[in-house]
Amino acid sequence: MKRDYITAFAALSGAVAVAFGAAGAHAFHDQAALWAKTGADFQLIHAVAVIVIRMKVGNRLPAFLLLMGAFLFSSSLYGLALGAPKIIAHIAPIGGSLMIGGWLVAAVFIWRGRMKI
Repeated sequence: MKRDYITAFAALSGAVAVAFGAAGAHAFHDQAALWAKTGADFQLIHAVAVIVIRMKVGNRLPAFLLLMGAFLFSSSLYGLALGAPKIIAHIAPIGGSLMIGGWLVAAVFIWRGRMKI
């Protein structure tokens, strides 16, 4: 069986999301907890989406865009929660744009019948 690094990374991403979600609930306070929760929510949702998309479509592009977008978006929020300089917040829109692009590419694949739902 061929290794699927994107799906493996998505599964690891899900684990990181659960860990930061738990940290947000128990270790962080106020705004830091909100940043951790928001990052974990986006990362976990997109980890599952990437796994499903990889199972349904042969092209890696939509899964890659979603995964990298969630990574950049969530990482910037985790950084803020951990006390990184506020400038790191400028990474979030890049990640958000990649996630939007990933969903749009997935929609095109579905529309063209290249992805089985």
